[in-house]
Amino acid sequence: QVQLAESGGGMVQAGGSLRLSCEAADRTYRDYSMGWFRQRPGKEREFVASVTFSGGPAYWADSVKGRVRIARASDKDAIYLYLDKVIPEDTAVYYCNFLVGDGTTARPINSWGQGTQVIVSS
Repeated sequence: QVQLAESGGGMVQAGGSLRLSCEAADRTYRDYSMGWFRQRPGKEREFVASVTFSGGPAYWADSVKGRVRIARASDKDAIYLYLDKVIPEDTAVYYCNFLVGDGTTARPINSWGQGTQVIVSS
């Protein structure tokens, strides 16, 4: 298991944008895909977006299609999420993880970090 640290959460007004960061403690899973998940209040954790180890291609959930950008660092195990035109339904704790499998059906293989909380005000 590799320690993961998410950051960048906070409060954002509906219609605005947010940027989240996720960094792994080491490069054990350098060749794996990495992705973002989120857990809305009272809901189960759900997939948001992912990117391959090479930085592409990227995948995303229908809930954020057209509003999301994701990037993978080239010199470390880190990913970044940019979400535009946020809506109240984006309110959640956001987590990152290493993934196996293809696209939106990929599964996390590492333990979860603490996540970073995003609150969207309407």
